[in-house]
Amino acid sequence: MRNLQETHLNRARASLRQALSWYGYLRKSGQLSSNPELVGLVKPELEALNATLNKLDSNVIRIAAFGLVSRGKSAVLNALLGDKILQTGPLNGVTQWPRSVRWQPGGKVLVELIDTPGLDEIEGESRADMAREVVHQADLILFVVSGDITRTEYKALLELRQAQKPLILVFNKIDLYPDTDRGAIYQNLQQLGAGNHATCSTWGNPRRSQTRYRFAIAFSVSPWEKTAVAPQGKPLLPDEIVMVAAEPAPMEVRVEWSDGRVSYEWETPPPQVDELKETILNILNREGRSLLALNALIQARDAEAAIAQKTIDLRQQEAENIIWQFTKYKALAVMLNPIAFLDILGGTVADLALIRALARLYGLPMTSYQAGKILKTILFSSGGLLLLELGSSLVLGLGKSTAAITSADNPSNITAFAGSAIAQAGIAGYGAYSVGKAAQVYLEKGCTWGQLGASSVIQEILSQVDQNTILYRLRQELGLKL
Repeated sequence: MRNLQETHLNRARASLRQALSWYGYLRKSGQLSSNPELVGLVKPELEALNATLNKLDSNVIRIAAFGLVSRGKSAVLNALLGDKILQTGPLNGVTQWPRSVRWQPGGKVLVELIDTPGLDEIEGESRADMAREVVHQADLILFVVSGDITRTEYKALLELRQAQKPLILVFNKIDLYPDTDRGAIYQNLQQLGAGNHATCSTWGNPRRSQTRYRFAIAFSVSPWEKTAVAPQGKPLLPDEIVMVAAEPAPMEVRVEWSDGRVSYEWETPPPQVDELKETILNILNREGRSLLALNALIQARDAEAAIAQKTIDLRQQEAENIIWQFTKYKALAVMLNPIAFLDILGGTVADLALIRALARLYGLPMTSYQAGKILKTILFSSGGLLLLELGSSLVLGLGKSTAAITSADNPSNITAFAGSAIAQAGIAGYGAYSVGKAAQVYLEKGCTWGQLGASSVIQEILSQVDQNTILYRLRQELGLKL
């Protein structure tokens, strides 16, 4: 397992270095420097690629804690650290900004714990970007709740699920609940955490341990929200939901003295986080490096896709001119060619040249082999276009060849030749334009595929994930967005 993790890490490094070397080549060759506006536009993404590679080389795994106010996020992290480093208090919103602390459990794995403000705090809009950035950087997410999940928490959980990161649901403050209530809430969290949102049970005051109040809340969830969660009907696994008491409430203790006196004192029990710590360590030992590699590749994929999008948007008019230019070239070549079947060869060469010309314009990686794969995909995904091109070559091409051969004996056949040539040229031009427009989409969406492309390596890692890993639960939603 450790060897496989190292392989994943090395593959991720190779993918990032390939991407950086390509964009470094573009800068040296002048394709980027010749367009200062584009250099400024893609600078954040290039910096993100460098930062991601540095993070991989440092081997630091980032674990971020999220949740609403007063759920005990800071207390959970302090309990893991074994020291009250992060500020906690009875007031809401003690944590105002993300704060990270280094943690080295067992003296082996180096972890960066990130504390975040409550997701429902005042001025939430101004902190939304900050929260998204933390999620983007995190390799593992702790979502802290302190009882039955509320509607606001459920929506926040859905949004975190969209980040495509492994997530542990942490049920904190279990010391405030009796065993029966605690067990029932745990079962509810198992279902809701996995996306089974039909009904949620909410319990009364946890301190009233003998009386239980139960009522149902029917969630109204949009179809968009449903797609953001894990597959329906599969409760969370033990690795994905843990119960803790990070900062237990003081308990009154009866003290009997040797002289017969009896007094009462308040004592604070030690934190109950051993299960969470063990769960995290198991995950890190079993798949920590794979998590690190996968997160780096997701960040690289997003950065490269953003570079492609910005480049394509900036050079839209130039691309349109190239497409029209090749459309005219292909139409003329097909129209003037008197030999049947060579039309197909000439048209294919023109389409391949068009795809590579667009790739050069955008500064995106493209080989002849990759151009051929794109053209094949375009033609076969649009059966009508393929049949139109082949049909015109077979019917009009043969008619045009026959007219050309017999025109010496019958000059009137020149008119037939011209009619067939013009019709075939029009179809060829339409095909070239369609290929060019489709290629723009493929170049934008497919820039992370190919050998050592981020999406290709992500798919490779996911195909090797063991069923007992937390990454296995992410395969479906990660695969949907490759």
